[in-house]
Amino acid sequence: MTTFQSIQQTLAPELQQLNDLISATLSSPNALMNKVIATYLERKGKQIRPIMVLLSAKLLGNVSRKVIEGAVAVELLHNASLIHDDVVDDTRLRRDAATINGLWDNHLAVLIGDFFLSNSLMLASGTGDIRIVDSIASLGRLLSIGELDEIYNARYNNLTEEVYFNIIYRKTASLFVSCAEVGAYAAGEPEGERLDALREFARLLGLCFQIKDDIFDYFSDSAVGKPTGNDLREGKITLPLLHVLETGADEDHERMTALARKELLEPAEISELIEYAVTNGGIDYAYQTMERLRDQACDILRTNFPPSATLDAFLSLIDFIITRDR
Repeated sequence: MTTFQSIQQTLAPELQQLNDLISATLSSPNALMNKVIATYLERKGKQIRPIMVLLSAKLLGNVSRKVIEGAVAVELLHNASLIHDDVVDDTRLRRDAATINGLWDNHLAVLIGDFFLSNSLMLASGTGDIRIVDSIASLGRLLSIGELDEIYNARYNNLTEEVYFNIIYRKTASLFVSCAEVGAYAAGEPEGERLDALREFARLLGLCFQIKDDIFDYFSDSAVGKPTGNDLREGKITLPLLHVLETGADEDHERMTALARKELLEPAEISELIEYAVTNGGIDYAYQTMERLRDQACDILRTNFPPSATLDAFLSLIDFIITRDR
């Protein structure tokens, strides 16, 4: 049993409640919608984000019905964003499974995504906690801005490491921060140092999550449901290549920098850029960055919370994020 499976097993009763509520919430009087959603829910994934909500609540209090509702609200918003992203990117496979637009069409996928989103907001409102509603609503805004920032920088090549981290905070880490907030709010935690510490831990964990996802794009056997070099194919320069372009001084550096700025890349050019990033230490740098962020995150949590099984689960979770293979 892996460390993450151990976390899942510990939270098994709460996760069962969560999945029961997801199914009940997404039930509708429309037979086609129910069929599409039932197929989609067959591959619910690891559910790392609702697990973050549950662990946050356990760290600061107890898991109540309100916590479960908040966790489902975050999970539905996350899935709505994935469904809409698949439409925008014309993605037909995600993690080896057909997407909604791959199985049916874009029109249906957009409507299903909207249905997930509206149910997320209804659940957040149903908790009766305006802080949870505000966190969910702010999250939707940040996710949209992050995706638009990425598109803008892909088109205009206006990317530095600082800009990269701003983008991945909005498009990915903000979701983990919201998970921490929702779990804390639902458990009755007031604003203060403990909540701020948990937010910062979640932010750093979310940054690690996106950096690891970006690393997958440099290897053909990542099994994450997208071809190698997909980010470069879309004009997105991520941390491994960005680092070597910012710091390189070898004879190929100028040519590689110009190549990375091309609007459309040929498959051979994508392979060349990937090889340049890998051989010049870009992957090593990305792992070193994750380890630095992980150490910061763990220190923050240990400083602000006493030892407990839940604290250990959080520390194990960030290690899993960095070492996962998909």
